[in-house]
Amino acid sequence: MSGPQTGLKARDIGHRVVVRHRIPGGLTDVIGVLQSWDPEGLVVRHADSSLHEVRVGDVTAAKTIPEMPLRPVDVEQLFLTTALGRPAVETSYVGQWLLRASSGWTGRANSLLPAGSPGMPVPEALKHAEAFYDERGLPALALVRLGSPEEAEFLACGWIDARPGQSDVLVMHTTLDHVNASPAYDVLIAEHPDPAWYAAAFDGPVPEPAPTVMEGAPKAVFASITLDGKSVAVGRGSMTGHWLGVDAIRVDPSYRRRGLGTALLQALARWSGALGGRRTYLEVLEENTPAVTTYRNLGYAPAYRYRYLTTA
Repeated sequence: MSGPQTGLKARDIGHRVVVRHRIPGGLTDVIGVLQSWDPEGLVVRHADSSLHEVRVGDVTAAKTIPEMPLRPVDVEQLFLTTALGRPAVETSYVGQWLLRASSGWTGRANSLLPAGSPGMPVPEALKHAEAFYDERGLPALALVRLGSPEEAEFLACGWIDARPGQSDVLVMHTTLDHVNASPAYDVLIAEHPDPAWYAAAFDGPVPEPAPTVMEGAPKAVFASITLDGKSVAVGRGSMTGHWLGVDAIRVDPSYRRRGLGTALLQALARWSGALGGRRTYLEVLEENTPAVTTYRNLGYAPAYRYRYLTTA
């Protein structure tokens, strides 16, 4: 059944729409995702998560519109943004290249990020990187984008794949209006993670560097879902400019395939949108087919792939 004046139907909920309606003094249009509809009125959700309620009697025209195409992503900017969203315990620089160390916990927090110019010939810059990691008892690692000039230069200098048995990491992105629907579960958003969050995020003891890395971003929050009296799903969101980074999504194996991960992501998107967020990214191993499929279905698209290189 369609509304007498809306031109929309209940089955259009979740689709992008444009609704022209009367306001004091004239007409205006509202564009966004149709969140709800009934014979009395409808609600349209903006990218910033704000809700616009419109009475059916005020609608003069309404229709579904195509999904907003993803704007081309600035890969260089996003490459650096991902590092700022989850800073390492210790950082240093070779020119603009970022050296990161966190006692060996996670590749991202213990690798060279070759973003920008090293300010010197690449072979010389790599020797500085090797010395940095050798001083800390860590293997020299570099996080490089596939197909980038840096990848070719590192390989020419004798660096090799650090994890040949692991697939590449896929960095995906989308706009918030694809993923900021109302979650199907109650999601707690906290500025600081509590012991229950960490217990759900890790099997066994929490690695010593983890709290510093996870809580080190200037603007980060920690999402959790509690069912049956315990935290069964957790995730982390960080804001860098207008970008929302989503990571550390983990769902208790006994509660998977219930949409909990999607609910976490939606709640983080809604938190970000209210603070000026417009786009979102996440990272996933390309071999993790179920996760990649879920993210694609939510509107995420590949931005780039990366892998770790190390000295031979």
